[in-house]
Amino acid sequence: MDTGTAGPAGPAGAHEGPVWTGLPRGVLTMRRLLLVVWLVPLAAAAGVLLGLFAGPAWAAFAVLPLAVAAWGWGMLERNWRSWRYAERVDDLLISRGVLWRQETVVPYGRMQLVEVTSGPVERHFGLAGVQLHTAAAATDARIPGLVPEEAERLRDRLTELGEARSAGL
Repeated sequence: MDTGTAGPAGPAGAHEGPVWTGLPRGVLTMRRLLLVVWLVPLAAAAGVLLGLFAGPAWAAFAVLPLAVAAWGWGMLERNWRSWRYAERVDDLLISRGVLWRQETVVPYGRMQLVEVTSGPVERHFGLAGVQLHTAAAATDARIPGLVPEEAERLRDRLTELGEARSAGL
């Protein structure tokens, strides 16, 4: 079997898809911590307040935020797994979403500004995001939760490719 020859559609391997890169696990850890930090105190406060003002039977409703936290724990992992990006020859692909899958294609020549951002919580977890601004505001895209070195590498590469592609316009 000859796997190295060109077929009717072009060279061998031409039909291979893009090489996708997922987000680091630190994003999942950060989001799960935020989920717990918000919902566990809410459940405790709701239990105390409902117990004092509505009676002990109503205090059982304080379990609802804990149930949401348990459900959210698994949903956050599914969402984390859905985020990925791929650098192609002429554009950047960003894919995300569990139920409603969204794939954004950002041509390098349309990029006007590439920013690396990192809030206090992200910095604590050693993460940064890349924000892409294009000529059309509706096509702005972002990649959250990257390792800062990867975010800076991606920013520099996208800026370089954007300048090279827009020079021909």
